[in-house]
Amino acid sequence: MESISIRFFLTRTGLSFLLILFGSSLLSQSGAPGSIRVAFYNVENLFDPTNDSTKNDDEFTPEGMRNWSDYRYREKSNRMAKAILSIGEWEAPDVVGLAEVENRKVVVDLTQTEVLRKFNYEVVHYESPDRRGIDVAMIYRKDKLNLIYSKPIPVLMPEDPSFATRDVLYAKLVTTGKDTIHIMYCHWPSRYGGQAQSEPKRILAAQTVRGVTDSIFGFDKDAKIVIAGDFNDEWNNISLRNYLTNSTDSAFTLVNLMAQLPASQGSHRYRGVWSYLDQVIVSKSLMDGKDLDLYNLKAEICNHEFLLEKDEKYPGQKPFRSFIGMKYHGGFSDHLPIYIDLIQQD
Repeated sequence: MESISIRFFLTRTGLSFLLILFGSSLLSQSGAPGSIRVAFYNVENLFDPTNDSTKNDDEFTPEGMRNWSDYRYREKSNRMAKAILSIGEWEAPDVVGLAEVENRKVVVDLTQTEVLRKFNYEVVHYESPDRRGIDVAMIYRKDKLNLIYSKPIPVLMPEDPSFATRDVLYAKLVTTGKDTIHIMYCHWPSRYGGQAQSEPKRILAAQTVRGVTDSIFGFDKDAKIVIAGDFNDEWNNISLRNYLTNSTDSAFTLVNLMAQLPASQGSHRYRGVWSYLDQVIVSKSLMDGKDLDLYNLKAEICNHEFLLEKDEKYPGQKPFRSFIGMKYHGGFSDHLPIYIDLIQQD
């Protein structure tokens, strides 16, 4: 059996998890040929122009406030495909988590663009209860990975049954080298209403994800877990620091790689300030197998020039986004992609 090492670059709990089988050995070293690239990208409102009476998508229709048309939708989809291809440096990444997609159709259309069609992506998508009608999805290359199991994990608030947000997307994948990877893609509740007021919702999301990881660790203390997504918090906020990456059992440690990155960089920019709302978090077993030494790893943001534009209000650049308010801007997204490489070795 081949082992896998990992080079980082820079998204319904219950008894069914008892049925998940575990395996593999993942270590972290420098990159090498034959890698498996795992990415996450918040694609900023990838809606089709057809009105869906079950969703709050009226503004993304030809009659809606955004004057959303088939032409603009196709242009947006093609731009997303170009950005995804660039994550792999013009060799499409093997697994991509996507946030802010309306439905399965937009994800399928994305994989069938001229840019991505030849890579034969398979789609994993579940409808979530989010009030805006946006979901988290995943695409993966069937020639590189086998999907063993997937499911949506709801973020529930027992004291408020009306609470609704995006599900966490869980997937168990096996490489051609027979190594197992557990991936969770997230899009946690926004900061709408203020950071402090909305924080309990993200703490709830953190507790949900932590519950899943602990369940997995309970059956395999060396499980290889990648958690990626748009968390709407930074690595040092309470939701991530105290409720997800914190553990009293060192064997169950989760490491947020964004903690080692410069404060002057980020994946999202607001009023001239960069932040790491998009993050990648890994289990201890994805490290060097001996000690937790973050300084041997380097997380990166995918920040190609065509994904950026000059910030007219503040010094520097910002993501070249699709919308500024309700006005169509014709760019890519208000977030930059993140990605990791899993290296298979003999």
